[in-house]
Amino acid sequence: MSQPHDRVYNFSAGPSTLPVSVLETAQSEILNYRGTGMGVMEMSHRSAPFEAILQEAKANLTKLLGIPENYKILFLQGGASTQFAMLPMSYLHNGAVGRYVLTGTWGKKAVESAAIYGSTEVVFDGKAANYNDIPSENIEARPGAAYLHFTSNETIQGVRFPGEPKWQDPLVCDMSSDILSRPVDVSRYQMIYAGAQKNMGPAGVALVIMSDEMLAKSADGLAPMFDYKVQAENDSLYNTPPTWAIYICGLVYKHLVDTGGLAAAQDRNERKAKLLYDAIDHSHGFYKGHAVKSARSTMNVTFTLGSDDLTKKFIKEAESQRMDGLKGHRSVGGVRASIYNAFPEEGCAALADLMRDFAARNG
Repeated sequence: MSQPHDRVYNFSAGPSTLPVSVLETAQSEILNYRGTGMGVMEMSHRSAPFEAILQEAKANLTKLLGIPENYKILFLQGGASTQFAMLPMSYLHNGAVGRYVLTGTWGKKAVESAAIYGSTEVVFDGKAANYNDIPSENIEARPGAAYLHFTSNETIQGVRFPGEPKWQDPLVCDMSSDILSRPVDVSRYQMIYAGAQKNMGPAGVALVIMSDEMLAKSADGLAPMFDYKVQAENDSLYNTPPTWAIYICGLVYKHLVDTGGLAAAQDRNERKAKLLYDAIDHSHGFYKGHAVKSARSTMNVTFTLGSDDLTKKFIKEAESQRMDGLKGHRSVGGVRASIYNAFPEEGCAALADLMRDFAARNG
């Protein structure tokens, strides 16, 4: 996957790079969507053209993930962070407990929001090791638990679950930063949610995939915008949804279907990540990866150099070579290379080359 020469290599953690072909399609349709005489940003969300956009997006997403028939697909506003509140608001009633696995910053934020609405239990917290790993042991089920929530990929720490955990509590997963990067067994989850701006589209919409069983247990009497049942009954159209963001997501889903699906995406992502991890591992300690090897993310490659001055020098050189967004989060420091689905392999190769050259000159 290559890109036009006038575009930078965008290593930003999000909003992040989108497939060039998707951007070109959107560009070509922005003034006149398929003969309607108007763009998607202008058309009614109740119109037949937008209804077709929504249904095609859902159909391609279902094909990609193999979503069972007894699951609902919702496109909601507020990003994944709104789900931090909407989830406990809906399920932490009548003494039910929300259980949380904390492998990084976003899991921590999720439980902080949940504690406002009901009882929570942190069953794993990786803080002592600065969130560089995932649980090594099984987490036993708890009778009466509303759900067990975890974050499949932590963007800040670069830590991920390589597959579906075998836990038995009702599983809820924030997949914001690795959704569609690999095949997933949706039937293992009661709910999956994800902000769009990493692997699916622009910021402004969150995807929710929820089983009918989970939906039926949602609390009654909530404000309609925060009520999963209302949103499902109205097929995400209770109010005006983020139509443009949904449209772009639909284009991305079609692009992934046309390029081999999620197995092919996983192959590409593992190949890209290996270029960078090899540069780290063969640097004789010049670069130090943050995550333990068994929990390394294929989406966010995080590493440190020997000093802040050296890190600043490295990032400045990278910027001079049109590599943008490499500064690590302040809680981890160092460098973070976010290489989501649409990030081109040639950009990973270019960064790996720079890493080797920089280490040779400064080691």
